[in-house]
Amino acid sequence: MPPLDWKTLPRPIVALSPMADMTDSAFCRVVRECTPQRPQASGQLPFPVVFREMVSAEAVVRGNQKTLGMTDIDPAERPLVQQLFGADPATMAEAARRIEAEHHPEGFDVNMGCPVYKIVHSFNGAALMKEPARAAEIVRRMKAAITVPLSVKIRAGWSDPRECLDFVRVLEDAGADLVAIHGRTKKQGYSGKADWNIIAEAKTRVKIPVLANGDVHDPAQVPEALRVTGCDGALIARGALGHPWFFLHAQEALAGQTPTPVTLAERVRVVRRHADLHAEQYGERGIVTFRKHLAWYFKGARGAKAFRQRLVTVKTRAELDAVLDEMLVASGFSVDSPSLA
Repeated sequence: MPPLDWKTLPRPIVALSPMADMTDSAFCRVVRECTPQRPQASGQLPFPVVFREMVSAEAVVRGNQKTLGMTDIDPAERPLVQQLFGADPATMAEAARRIEAEHHPEGFDVNMGCPVYKIVHSFNGAALMKEPARAAEIVRRMKAAITVPLSVKIRAGWSDPRECLDFVRVLEDAGADLVAIHGRTKKQGYSGKADWNIIAEAKTRVKIPVLANGDVHDPAQVPEALRVTGCDGALIARGALGHPWFFLHAQEALAGQTPTPVTLAERVRVVRRHADLHAEQYGERGIVTFRKHLAWYFKGARGAKAFRQRLVTVKTRAELDAVLDEMLVASGFSVDSPSLA
């Protein structure tokens, strides 16, 4: 598969956002399987582009086996962008060089937006927005070390939502090929509302493509987010959790079509498929960590309350299958809405 070309990729770009502990290989494959492909011209890339969860550049360079395993790519995931986090330009460049040589992702992304303490206290993530010179050097060094495009995910700012307006130009001047902007500041975390208008203003400051991120929880919101921000696309985060059909429904929303219903039978089928892939990646004990996905798959679903506690305490695949079978038998439980959010 060819490297991504953010400038020529068909618009709008609707992509799966990198989310720590969530957008692993198993989930990325499920998203692909739930998104029937549109007819493609020769050389056109599949929809959507998926961004893999962040990995530590320092851990990659140290040869940490768990981290290196997180960079494996299944062919079904492509095109895939691998996100890295780190604060040292040389380490970031070397980690990207090694991952490209081993796994050949179609692009790299730099996390300059994560607001959680364990990331920012070491000058990673959103902390880099306070150090534009260091951020620019990271972009320059990584660009020199890789042959595929480099994007950067940022926030509106650290404390002032207008900080992104100058920062996006710093990134563009350093050589970034695309920037994705979450419309909240670091200090907001995930509280309050994402400011789509500040994303729109930042979009006017640069010539490189920009993706809007934040508060696009329902596929029907995608056209409105694109209209308000004027962006080249949208980066979908929590809206896709428990809803791998998001991108199918986004395609339909953009085309003015009625969303394809997701029945209970289809939801259970996909949960089983996701559990298979998750266990394949993490082993049978992986069912315990899979419970975080189950909470999202059935969030707000009619009739799910009676099963929710059992779903989030399953320990084996047999226990999971038993609960899912009971849900199917309970004729009063129906999930016909394309979105549970």
